[in-house]
Amino acid sequence: MKFIVTHPGSAHKDDFLACCILAHLHGVTIHRREPTEDDLSTPDTCVVDTGGIHDATLKNFDHHQFPRDAPPQCALSLVLRDLDIYDDALAFCPWLRPAEWLDTLGPNETAKRMGIPRSAFSELNSPIDMTMLNRFAAQPVIQPGEVLHQLMCMVGEDILGYVRSVRTRLNFLDHHCQWWNLDSQLPDEDPICVLFLEKNETIAKDPSFAVHAYITEQNRESQVHALVYPDRRGDGYGMTTYEDCPRLNFSLIENEADVRFAHKRGFVAKVETTAPERLKELVRMATVIADK
Repeated sequence: MKFIVTHPGSAHKDDFLACCILAHLHGVTIHRREPTEDDLSTPDTCVVDTGGIHDATLKNFDHHQFPRDAPPQCALSLVLRDLDIYDDALAFCPWLRPAEWLDTLGPNETAKRMGIPRSAFSELNSPIDMTMLNRFAAQPVIQPGEVLHQLMCMVGEDILGYVRSVRTRLNFLDHHCQWWNLDSQLPDEDPICVLFLEKNETIAKDPSFAVHAYITEQNRESQVHALVYPDRRGDGYGMTTYEDCPRLNFSLIENEADVRFAHKRGFVAKVETTAPERLKELVRMATVIADK
């Protein structure tokens, strides 16, 4: 790859992030100008968010020529598709879909789809975003070794690293998780569904990483009530409610001898036991018995 070309003028999140990923992958200069015919006709130049052509074989990643009723996709989407990680990025990066909407549909339609007021975009706008986009827009050439180029490479590396590591973790979890269905203390209530993660050196540093993404991929969001996973600060296990499930309150087990800590608000506990049957018993003991 010789260099990257993207449009001059104002910069948006989609073209900036697309260039971040490509800068990380290729380590080349970024030019902010309109592309030439040579740029568009050779695969050794990445043309991003300009040029009126989407042709991944020639590394042209523009979406502006798509029909009005096309699915919302931006330059970043096209780069991710070329890397064959678009579906995973869409599943694991909740910010990607709104970024596509903002760039292709505008803030009013995006706010409507997100169920938020239009003013929320200004209220949530980060000064970090503003500085990075403004510096990117103001610099016609960004050379390798310059601070901005280095920062962009870091952003691109982190996006790719995160998406790929989540996929690796999901494949791992598929072989090292168990689904427990524990009988409720009341006969007319559904069982308590628990995702149990086995101890393993591979995940010792961050055992809960990607667990929520795994639950989503398994279509279990509406079923699971609690997570039980290895405690990275000790030899025991952590227990937490899933999405603040009201059926469990772990403060109810705070006086058990093998419970090291139970939060007063009931959403998390740390226990010393590693025996699955005892872990199941503690979860049952934390079940809230609703008033009838």
